[in-house]
Amino acid sequence: MYASAYELFDAWFGIKFGPLKLVHTFGAMMAISFFAAAWALSKELKRKEEEGILKPMPADTWTGQRASTSELVEAFVIAFLIFFKLVYIALNFEEFKNDPQGTLLSLKGNLISGLAAGALYAFLIYRDKNKKRLPNPKMETVLVYPHQLVGNITLIAAIGGIIGAKLFDALENYQDFFNNPAMIFSSSGLTVYGGLIVGAISVLVYTHKKGIPLLHMVDAAAPSMILAYAVGRIGCQMAGDGDWGIANPNPKPAFLSFLPDWMWSFGYPHNVERAGIPIPGCTGDYCTVLSPGVFPTPFYETIMGLIIFFILWKMRKKIHAPGVLFCWYLVFNGIERFSIELIRVNIKYHIFGFDVTQAQLISPMFFLLGVIGIIYFTKKYKNHAHEAT
Repeated sequence: MYASAYELFDAWFGIKFGPLKLVHTFGAMMAISFFAAAWALSKELKRKEEEGILKPMPADTWTGQRASTSELVEAFVIAFLIFFKLVYIALNFEEFKNDPQGTLLSLKGNLISGLAAGALYAFLIYRDKNKKRLPNPKMETVLVYPHQLVGNITLIAAIGGIIGAKLFDALENYQDFFNNPAMIFSSSGLTVYGGLIVGAISVLVYTHKKGIPLLHMVDAAAPSMILAYAVGRIGCQMAGDGDWGIANPNPKPAFLSFLPDWMWSFGYPHNVERAGIPIPGCTGDYCTVLSPGVFPTPFYETIMGLIIFFILWKMRKKIHAPGVLFCWYLVFNGIERFSIELIRVNIKYHIFGFDVTQAQLISPMFFLLGVIGIIYFTKKYKNHAHEAT
């Protein structure tokens, strides 16, 4: 396993370059997953625009006005957050190098530098707007295409996703949370469904305000969401972050003999969780291996996620009823997540005599909503087409 790009380059190419320790594989793959989602979403929104399904939206913008209070507050907050962290990192670089995600997600920072930078940036914005101020400010109307909002959509999805993932993790581990509420600011503990639900709601609120029809938006986003999930799971597999399966000491079945052994049972050597037994002769920060091996569930989820993505990508041009493609995403997502939970390590709840995980409670709801939605939206579309003729 490779906790960071340093371990990866060392293992693959024999290159030892210290600064690569700052690039943690899990965080890097998470970032790549959002870029992948942005690409897929942009392609689909542009296709819908070209087909006339989505229209550009008029937006009013003022020129010659002085800086508003909201602009100054936004400028202050952005500069504050950046320098609050940057100066702290510069003064505590060893801490950051050992745990970049933990440092960034913690409440640690340099308050004085943050306040100073925030005040300076707000002043510069105020001065710049004041120079361009007109005696009679005028309003101009411009057309904004949905695909031009992908950058904002991706950012909102990322922020909402992280918040949702942490909140659902706190619910899943509520005893640990009550004992140590500060755990919500740690880099560990992210619940996928929490990120998906809160991130999606955040995006839909934003796009609704921008005038993008809800059903067309969720249809366009469906392939990108499962693509992001599949790519993100690569980071889990590479880092060995604990999102693996249950112990699998059984020998590989004969019908799977053509596959590498690690695809059946994997020990996640050098995992970032430092879980397992010591590796003889190993020196460094990550010197453990799981024994016995476990099902490599992140790898399985990457494969299933990519398969679902390609299915949805093929279906998207053939389905004309708004909302149906997204409902198929819910069906596939529900099946995928429920099945993987059968062999995945997770906290379980004892409900009505059954031991189930949080994901196994949510995934059937996704499946059921998807099936109902497919039937409802297909029938609605056919009735509408019949009435039109």
